[in-house]
Amino acid sequence: MNVSAKPRPTGHQGYSETLPCLKESAGTARRLVRTALAAWYLENLTDTGTLLVSELVANAVQHTNSRMIRVVVSRPSERFVRVGVVDKARVMPALVRPGQDLLTGGRGLLLVDALADRWGTDLYRWGKQVWAEMVNEPAV
Repeated sequence: MNVSAKPRPTGHQGYSETLPCLKESAGTARRLVRTALAAWYLENLTDTGTLLVSELVANAVQHTNSRMIRVVVSRPSERFVRVGVVDKARVMPALVRPGQDLLTGGRGLLLVDALADRWGTDLYRWGKQVWAEMVNEPAV
């Protein structure tokens, strides 16, 4: 795994890796999330984080024509962990609308919406990043 790690303002390294825009890349993306969360001693977020990145990768594979994607795992603040997928498409993701058939697709972003504490899209001149954040709740 060719993972790049860079210091962030929070003092935590960020992790990212460029992958082919293929459904098989979800496995590598999940390993990257597990690696980052273990480095930050946040294994309690592993199940949610790996599911979120799987859905974000699947969304990029299904809805973009990008050849490559970049998976990014970062700590924008001490409290949040962000999992994102960057692609070259400028098509914005959208939740399914009432009345749409959920049996044939459209469940991915509903799952992201349900699992993430917050999620969104950063639009760039050349593409976008769809991201989801999890809150690191201190143990009581």
